[in-house]
Amino acid sequence: MTEPSNRPTGTPDTRKRLPRNVWVVTATSFLMDISSEMILNLLPLFLFNVLGVRTAAIGAIEGVAESTASLLKMFSGWLSDRLGTRKKLAVLGYAVSTVVKPLLYLVTTWGGVLAVRFGDRVGKGIRTAPRDALVADSVDERQRGLAFGLHRAGDTAGAVVGIGIALLILRATQSGSVELSRTSFQLVVLASMVPAILAVLVLALGARETKIAGARAKPPKLTLAGFDGRFRFFLVIIVLFTLGNSSDAFLILRAQNAGLTVTGVLGMMLTFNLVYALVSSPAGALSDRFGRRRFLVGGWLLYAVVYLGFAKATAGWHTWVLMAVYGVYYGMTHGVAKAFVADLVPAERRGTAYGVYSAAVGVTALPASIIAGVLWQGVGGWQGFGPGAPFLVGSILALVAAVLLASMRGRPTEPTRG
Repeated sequence: MTEPSNRPTGTPDTRKRLPRNVWVVTATSFLMDISSEMILNLLPLFLFNVLGVRTAAIGAIEGVAESTASLLKMFSGWLSDRLGTRKKLAVLGYAVSTVVKPLLYLVTTWGGVLAVRFGDRVGKGIRTAPRDALVADSVDERQRGLAFGLHRAGDTAGAVVGIGIALLILRATQSGSVELSRTSFQLVVLASMVPAILAVLVLALGARETKIAGARAKPPKLTLAGFDGRFRFFLVIIVLFTLGNSSDAFLILRAQNAGLTVTGVLGMMLTFNLVYALVSSPAGALSDRFGRRRFLVGGWLLYAVVYLGFAKATAGWHTWVLMAVYGVYYGMTHGVAKAFVADLVPAERRGTAYGVYSAAVGVTALPASIIAGVLWQGVGGWQGFGPGAPFLVGSILALVAAVLLASMRGRPTEPTRG
């Protein structure tokens, strides 16, 4: 297993020396997130306002979608190790999502939404682990945090642009409306098709396949055997944390519940993604120097504070401010967590490791989202505890996970200050 050097990333022109694949994957994610975020931030409102779906069902839809993606990430990551190829699987995954998302224009039932979300997440499941392994394979280990941070920044910058476009469409069609209309949602779906198609073309034409360092003649097995004990312990902690990390659809519904209009919700999400994009790259670079675990622990503690705030929020502006702070949490942790995984595993098993990591998160997302929906609005004849309950539970579990990660033995990613 390779470990990061203790040398700091230091020089100002570090970004210029990042390899071609990092920039191409970042551009691809930027374009695809323009497409995805135009739709996904409105989807819970479409289900709730237009189709009249209850929160428990919304939680089930989001949980099934994310679990599907994550189970496939485990398989596709292992397959990329076995075949010795990352790019082809990544391109295929982006293409699948591009084909199915426009079908949201036609859906009239929650079952139709589930089917499209399932197909879209199949595409995400196919592409994510090979794409992350492609980035890790392409970059020097001393720049790993920077590379993943840059990728997250590009991905999230796409979300900012996508939400901005959706916001313009809504302001032109239903400015000031508290609830989303079907016509506005359909226009957003149509507009989302263009950047999705461009994303597939950029990756297919711009990325280069990498030689997998340490690849063996014998294909790896889809198993946790042989992985470092720290990686397996990290998976346990991630599962615990994710049990309280329900779909962000509930944050959107909570903001509307607190008083934000539809355009206000999009403005809130634009702020979140802008903060996320600004924080991701510097956080990744700093994690190369000061250690990734510190950033993850700090980010999870911040998450606990934000979720406690959502539990207690009584006005729309409260949720807007909290969502901005939530962007700091995302920027501190999401790219850094993927770099942390690469630090814990050998190069020839990175695809499998990213797949297993994603599966742990995604499979847990199903019960997490269902539990959140039930806690909020109940099920059957039971009325639930109200909109603050799922966020209070999430805050408590994040605190526990942060304590466990801080106690994790070994320091594989804690370089000394240079």
